[in-house]
Amino acid sequence: MNLIPEIVDSTEATKAFRQHLHRYPELGYEVHATADFVAERLTAWGIPITRGIGKTGLVGTLKRGTGVRSIGLRADMDALPVSEANTFSHRSLHAGAMHACGHDGHTSMLLGAAHYLAHHGRFDGTIQFIFQPAEEGGAGGLAMVQDGLFSRFPVDAVFGVHNWPGLPAGFFGTRPGPLMASGPMFHITVKGTGGHAARPHTAADALLAGSQIVVALQSVVSRNVDPMASAVLSVVKFNAGTANNVVPAEATMTVAVRTFGEGMTNLIEARIRKLAQSVAEGFGCEAVVDCMPGYPATINDPAMTQFALDVAKDVVGAENCSSTITPTMTSEDFAFMLQQRPGCYAFIGNGDGEHRGEGSGLGPCELHNDSYDFNDALLPVGASYFARLAERFLV
Repeated sequence: MNLIPEIVDSTEATKAFRQHLHRYPELGYEVHATADFVAERLTAWGIPITRGIGKTGLVGTLKRGTGVRSIGLRADMDALPVSEANTFSHRSLHAGAMHACGHDGHTSMLLGAAHYLAHHGRFDGTIQFIFQPAEEGGAGGLAMVQDGLFSRFPVDAVFGVHNWPGLPAGFFGTRPGPLMASGPMFHITVKGTGGHAARPHTAADALLAGSQIVVALQSVVSRNVDPMASAVLSVVKFNAGTANNVVPAEATMTVAVRTFGEGMTNLIEARIRKLAQSVAEGFGCEAVVDCMPGYPATINDPAMTQFALDVAKDVVGAENCSSTITPTMTSEDFAFMLQQRPGCYAFIGNGDGEHRGEGSGLGPCELHNDSYDFNDALLPVGASYFARLAERFLV
């Protein structure tokens, strides 16, 4: 590997940042102490900061020379509402919250890059260090964009990374075009007529109609989507009934959908609406379908993806990079930033499963797992990647 020596020398300090953040996780937009921690360090390194972008997001701006080009480097700061099972010394001290997705590592890698670039960086232009809240379902990326992120802090391109269990530690994987799926949700309310459980013929059973809708929805992907395309539909919630002797007058369900394009999403939405309404009507009920758009697909710009891969190859070697990584059905709100500016999102391997926390010991080191822990060996790798992106973009 061709890591930046000054970043390697600062690994212990960056590790201390990461483990501190892991001890004190915060959720959604309530990342006040995390943002304070980031702001204090950027300020100490002479990087001017602006806070309150997208509620609790912040941007550090580092300018050098007379160059007019600018680059955005993004890290997410929030944790998950998960109770940690680990027993190591840096386990979460906040009940019911845990960095189970590695955002503590993302933030620390970007801090490591910021420290190097502020003290040693060789570039001509402007670097915007973007620290985002509420990636985990809160659309913090959208909130920052709507709060004028790119009009107030212009960038010509924007880049982000996510640690990825299952890839060898330090391996970079990405691809041009769709990398991660969109994540719309559909809420279906089935309305019928309640009645006595002993006299069901006097009622219109919303639970029965809802159950049949669940079955019918299983045909949406299998019978409407080209087998060579990708889409997922899962019914993730179903609620009905209030008493042992009452036929329910209402049933509700939530449907999670993942696709890689707006056209596919529109097709699936149309089939969900048609099936739900038709099946409900067949049972003497009606169905109301509400769509919650969720995150759009994460779509990498081809030119910026090639640029990012070239940088990654310089940092970890061509043998440790892939431009054809398999897309994933998970979603990522960095997608909102990529809708506004060209850029690239990449995965950085967290290890093949051998690296995990000392908690339950069950299963591999998977994201959103209560025994997950970010692999600190990645810190100088990710920080070197972020720093080299800036230095090579701003020549």
